[in-house]
Parts: sequence; C-alpha cells; structure tokens
Amino acid sequence: MLRISELKLPLDHAPDALPAAIVARLGVRPDDLKGWSIWKRAHDARKKAAILKVYIVDVDLADEAAVLQRLAGDPHLRPTPDTSYKPPVRAPAAQRLRPVVVGAGPCGLFAGLILAEAGFNPIILDRGKVVRERTKDTWGLWRRGELNPESNVQFGEGGAGTFSDGKLYSQIKDPRHLGRKVLTEFVQAGAPPEILTEAHPHIGTFRLVTMVESLRAKIEALGGEYRFQTRVTDVELERAPDGAQRLRGLHLHTGEFLEADHVVFAVGHSSRDTFQALYERGVHVEAKPFSIGFRIEHPQSWIDKALFGPCAGHPDLGAAAYSLSHHCANGRTVYSFCMCPGGTVVAAASEPGRVVTNGMSQYSRNERNANSGFVVGITPADYPGDHPLAGIDLQRELESLAFVAGGGNYEAPGQLVGDFLAGRASTALGNVVPSYRPGVRPTDLAAVMPEYVITAMREALPVFGRKIPRYDDPEAVLTGVETRTSSPIRMTRGPDFQSLNVRGLFPAGEGAGYAGGILSAGVDGIKVGEAVARAIVDAAVPV
Repeated sequence: MLRISELKLPLDHAPDALPAAIVARLGVRPDDLKGWSIWKRAHDARKKAAILKVYIVDVDLADEAAVLQRLAGDPHLRPTPDTSYKPPVRAPAAQRLRPVVVGAGPCGLFAGLILAEAGFNPIILDRGKVVRERTKDTWGLWRRGELNPESNVQFGEGGAGTFSDGKLYSQIKDPRHLGRKVLTEFVQAGAPPEILTEAHPHIGTFRLVTMVESLRAKIEALGGEYRFQTRVTDVELERAPDGAQRLRGLHLHTGEFLEADHVVFAVGHSSRDTFQALYERGVHVEAKPFSIGFRIEHPQSWIDKALFGPCAGHPDLGAAAYSLSHHCANGRTVYSFCMCPGGTVVAAASEPGRVVTNGMSQYSRNERNANSGFVVGITPADYPGDHPLAGIDLQRELESLAFVAGGGNYEAPGQLVGDFLAGRASTALGNVVPSYRPGVRPTDLAAVMPEYVITAMREALPVFGRKIPRYDDPEAVLTGVETRTSSPIRMTRGPDFQSLNVRGLFPAGEGAGYAGGILSAGVDGIKVGEAVARAIVDAAVPV
C-alpha cells in the first residue's frame, strides 16, 4: 500500500470527493484504485471562512511500484509503514521471581500489559483503589470538600490521566509506532474507533473508566495480578558480587516484604513519599524543570468564534482548542498547558491542607467553559535550595498558600483577569462562572505565586489576547494553583531503562521524568516493559 499525506478538501465535501482526490493526486484511472482507508484526519483552520479537512490516506493500487517511480519527487507519497506491534521476547520456561509494576496509571498499565502478553505474569501494585471506587472518593472532594490522601485525582487505578481531557496525542518521536499499539488497545477496550484516525484524539473521563477496567481484565486473563490499596514504603537493596547495587525487594505498608529483582516504578508525578524513600535509599534522583501557574477559563463560545470564525458550531469541528506561548522580557516563557475544550477545572490535591487545580473534559466536550493551564516554566535554580527534591518543597509551599487563600476548605483562590492585570484583588466574580468545585473564592492571586511568575503572566495575557480575541477579557477567570504540570524530579536511567545506580529498578513514565500525558506514558510503559522482559530473559540464559 501507499500513504498519501496533505490531501485537502473543503469542510463539507461530498462522500465521493476523497477517492476522486486520491485518483487526481496520483494521476491514475479510477479502476486502478483497489481500495483506500483514512489513516489520519485533521482540520486546517488558518482561513476561518474556508476551513479545510486534511487527510492522510492509505491506498491500494494496481501497480504501486510504477506510481512510486513516476512520483518519486512527491514528499507526500511513500510506502505505507508497518505499524503492527511485535513483542521482542517471550518469557523463559521458568523464572524465579515475577516482575513487579508499581503504579496502575497509563505507564504501569502498558508495562504490565506487555509483560503479561509475553507470559511473565506480572504483579501490579497501586496505592489507590480500583477505578470506580476511586471515582467515588474523587467526587467526595469535589462535592463535599473531603480529601482521601490515598484515593483521589492523583492516586488510584488509571492514574492522573483518568481525570483529564483524555488527550491521546503527543509530540514524542515514535519510529516503532508504539503509540498505535496504545490506541489499538484502547479501541479494543471500548474507546471509539475514531481515535485511530483523528489527528488530536481524546476520550474523556467516563470512557476512560470503563477502558481501564477492560484492560485490567485482559491483564488478569493473561496471568497478571493486581494488588490495590498497596503502597510501597521502601526498597531493599543488596551489593552484587561486581559491586553494583541490586534491587532485592519491596517493603509494603502492610508490613509485607515482596521479594522482587525486576521492578518498574511508574508511580506518577505526585508520589512524593515514594520519591523521598527512593532518594534516601540512594537511588539516583535529580531535580528537573517543570511549570507553575493557574487555570484560565473562558466561555467555549468565545474560543470557537475566535478560532473557527463563521464555521463555529460546525458538527465536524467540535469544540475549538488552542496552544499559545510567549517569551517574556524577564526571560520566562508563559504558555497554555493541557487545554480542555468544553471542560471543567477540577480539584486535584493529594495531600491535606493543599489546593491543586487541573483540567478535565468528557468525550462530548460540551460543558460551558474552555479551560487551560496558564503556566510559567521554572528550573531548579528557582527552587528553595539545591536538594534534588526541592521542586516538591516549592509545590507544597504554593499549594499551601492556595489552600489558605481559598478559605481553608479546599475552595480555590480565583481572580478576574481584569483585576489581575490591574493588580487589585477580586471581590466578586462576573459573567464567566468558574467550574471548579468545591468552589472559588475571589482574592488576589499575586499572593500565592512568585513575583516573577506574576510579572510574566501580566505581560503574556495581552499578547495572547491579540492572538485569540477576548483571551484577556476582564471577566475571564483565573483559578489557582496549577503545580502538577509534570514531575519535579527525574529518576535517571540508562539506555537499558534501568536506574543509573540500582540494577533491577526501572524508572518509568511521567513520575520518573520520561513522559508527559497519557499517550507518551503508555509508550514509555511499553518500552520499559520490553526492557524488563529482555533483562529477565538475558538473566535466564546460561553464560
């Protein structure tokens, strides 16, 4: 088959327009086209009055070699690549210990799936609850202001991505098409098939819940074992004959010692006590950059009109999304993060006495407001000290300030954009109704963020307003704080995916500093699962 990219048609084209465009692009007869399928579909909205559909299609031709030779200079034509997944190894006939995966978010889920499919019978530990029980606990915070520190937006089956927009796209390099494996598994688990063809697919929380359950059932059917409400409190190491540190097992909060010599740590970006325990045991951990800021909300209708013009509301377009960035005079970069069209701002705290915000959408994306992280990049030079975990100290400080500013009951501090730009506290909210629950308390957000962040944001807002009309509207709402954009640490690993200084310990996913979002975390889980499988097979082969 051949793959054609950049095939553009009008937004409301007729059903037979696409095969006709294929024939015209290739210069073949209609009878030469034996079949075709859509690989990806996107929209080009740069000309709002004439938005286009942009396709990547795979075609089956009578004489593909002749077409390739004749159109050799066309950069948008090539052989269709093989995107099927091929496991690298199978489990040996006997293995002394089962591999363990710590964390049941997207990274741990796919690490466990790869190991289960290859016959390794992994054990998957998660400190939180199964996804439906976890959902009830999460609603407890949103509706009643009651936080369960072990079962919330951050902790539990499905990971933090379960309560998000469910975005399934990434900018990672993926030469093996592992992202396709992730998407295909999601479809088999109940996701809508169009996630395979949309350029910017998403699922939404409600569908993610049932998909996570389905994938758990698949892993268990393949010989995997889940243990929920099981928290790792420490690791036990031993010195190998060659002098290297090796993992011997895990200490659990129940008092149990789980012997294990191949463990994936896919704990997510908020497992602060786990980071501390690993660091104290000498596992190599280093501080890394991340971003801090607020959530910003606008009516979705404003964003649709600004980005789609007269085509706003077209059923094929859905709710408009944006991506913005600005480099400020003080050297900081302000950008939009985790934009949620037609979504809500949600309470995402995992520790008592702290307020954290995040964004979430359902598959329909039909809530009143659009929201996005409005954040500023920071580096370890900004942290309070040079300790590898100092970024966590900064997160906790800001989250505690937000808790106090919000009234001490898990309401979030908020401010109108007009007041924020004028440097005055908000005393009431306007026509843009914030979606965060338990609620939003008007205040001065400058009190909960470093001055350099506030300065950069005040410069960026009018710039963004020139790119998207009404972005800096005085009645748009800022809600704080957004501090969990990514992990503040990296558990450094080598080319074999093992910790730099502890053999058998495999840092993985967003918490370890190697992913950002559901798709990239799933892809990293596949890579690490494969690395564990290879390590076990290599250890089983007599030297």
